[in-house]
Amino acid sequence: MNTVPMVVPLKSAPTSPHADFLAVLPIIELRARFAFRRLHCPQERDEAVAEAIALVWIWFCRLRERGKSPHNFIVTLVSFAVQHVRAGRRFCGIENSQDALSRVAQQRHNFRTEQLETRGSYEAPQWQEALTDNMQSPVPDAVAFRIDFPAWLKTWKNRDRRLIEALAIGERTCDVAKRFGVTPGRIAQKRCQYRKGWECYCGESVTA
Repeated sequence: MNTVPMVVPLKSAPTSPHADFLAVLPIIELRARFAFRRLHCPQERDEAVAEAIALVWIWFCRLRERGKSPHNFIVTLVSFAVQHVRAGRRFCGIENSQDALSRVAQQRHNFRTEQLETRGSYEAPQWQEALTDNMQSPVPDAVAFRIDFPAWLKTWKNRDRRLIEALAIGERTCDVAKRFGVTPGRIAQKRCQYRKGWECYCGESVTA
């Protein structure tokens, strides 16, 4: 008696949550970027997209733990994640709506923050950035310097301005001399000249 062999179908091995999520990640990122397309700052836009992807990942894993297929809810998950991010609900904690730098606070109270810049031909971003990290000078002195120093720079010619700015950010005398094509001794003389000029401008006594 001939017997017909039974064909037993092989069960496919279950895939990991990470592999399943990577399969739909392009769709999630595409929809999140479209939702946050009106954010003008590229860094802020990338952070919002990353937060939305992180939230979708959490809910994706929870659905799998409950025995449900997350692939049936991808669009809904992305929509909820976008709403959470806009409301200040992040992957770790909630954004402080009382912070002036918070995007949620700016949206809620209809304002925005911008970086203050000194405009003009004498603008020196290097020394301005150095002042930003200065935590030692008293606030009144720092404010007065930000006002007086650019005005004092206007009293010098363009070459002197560039030389003063190079010395102000702490460049070495030999490096400055090489850049401007003079001797280190000449730079030392100019340094004394600039110091006396600054003291006279501020009304201080000029010492030897």
